[in-house]
Amino acid sequence: MTTAVTVFDVGGTHIRQARWLPGGELLARTSRPSPTFRRFPGATVAELQDMMVRDLCDTVPATPDTVVGVSFGAALDHRSGLVYASAPLWGDHSEPYDLRAALTARRSDVRWHIVNDVTAALLHAAAADGRSGHRKVLLATISSGIACRVIDQRQRRIPVDGCGLQGEIGHLPATAELAGRPVTLDCDCGRPGHLAAYASGPGIARMAGTLARRAPARWAASRLGRRTADGTGFEAALRGALDDRDELALELLDAVTAPVAAVLRTALCLDPEVDEVVLTGGVVHGLGHHYRHALMGDLTRQGLYLTSERTPEWLERRITVTGPGEADSLAGAGIAACAGVPA
Repeated sequence: MTTAVTVFDVGGTHIRQARWLPGGELLARTSRPSPTFRRFPGATVAELQDMMVRDLCDTVPATPDTVVGVSFGAALDHRSGLVYASAPLWGDHSEPYDLRAALTARRSDVRWHIVNDVTAALLHAAAADGRSGHRKVLLATISSGIACRVIDQRQRRIPVDGCGLQGEIGHLPATAELAGRPVTLDCDCGRPGHLAAYASGPGIARMAGTLARRAPARWAASRLGRRTADGTGFEAALRGALDDRDELALELLDAVTAPVAAVLRTALCLDPEVDEVVLTGGVVHGLGHHYRHALMGDLTRQGLYLTSERTPEWLERRITVTGPGEADSLAGAGIAACAGVPA
C-alpha cells in the first residue's frame, strides 16, 4: 500500500482524524468532540451510535480504493470488529453493535479496518526501534477509560480470548482507600468497584470529590482545593498542585495509582517475559513524571516477592511513561489498516 490512509481515533472525549502515510507520517490532523452520553445526556445509545457513524463516514474523502483505519475506544471483538461496550462513549450500555456493518452500510465504497484504541496505541509503540528486541510489550492506557494489551514481538501477535478480547483491566474488581478508609465508587459501566471507577480520568475526579467530602477542612486549605475553588479546571488544578508538592494532591495521586500498580504487579508476576510496560493516555500525559513517581512508589513498597528484594532494578527498568505521540492510536490505526491486525 503506497497511498495515504484516512485514520480516526475515537475516544471518550475526542475524535481525532488524520492522513497516515505508510512511512509513518501523520498529516492534516484534526480533533473534535465525540458524541457521548455525557455530551448528549438526552440522546439514546442508538442515536449516539448514529451520530458517530455519520461523523466518520461524512469526513472520509470520496476517492478510488479508499482505505480507512479506525482506532475505537471500546471493548470489541478483534476478529470481527463487533463492539461489545464502551462505557466512556455510551455508559452502561452493553448490547453488541456491529460498527463495521453500520459504517459499510453508509459508505460501501470504503474498506474499513477497526481495532481497539489500546491495540492501535500498542502497535505504534511496539514498532519503535528500541522495542524490536523485546519478547513482549504491555501497553496500558489511563484516560477516560482504562485497558491494556500485550503483544508478543517474536510473533507480532496480540492474543485474544474466545470473545476476541484481551486486557480489559478497567473493569476488573479493585479496591481503593482515601483518608484512611476504604471507598467504593461506581464505574461508568454501571457496576461498583472497578479499576476505572478509581483510576480513570473521571474516576480520579470522583475520588477527589470523595476526599473533599471526607476531609473538608484539609481540602479547603490545600492548594488543590484552593485552585478548584478559584475556578481552575480539575486536571490543571491537580497538575499545578502536584508541581507545588501539595500534600493532599500527592495523597490523592497515591490513592488512584495504587489500584493500577496492583494490576501491573500481578501482570509482571504472571508473565516475566513482559520486557516493558508502556503507560500512555490522557491522565498519564497530563500528570507526566508525577504519575510514574506515584506508581513506582507503590511498586517499591509492595513489589514482587523476592525479585524486588534481590534485583530492585528489575521493576524500575520495565516501567515507561510515554509522552504525547509516542504511542499514537492514529498511527496504530494506519499500521493495522496497512498490515492487518496481529491477532
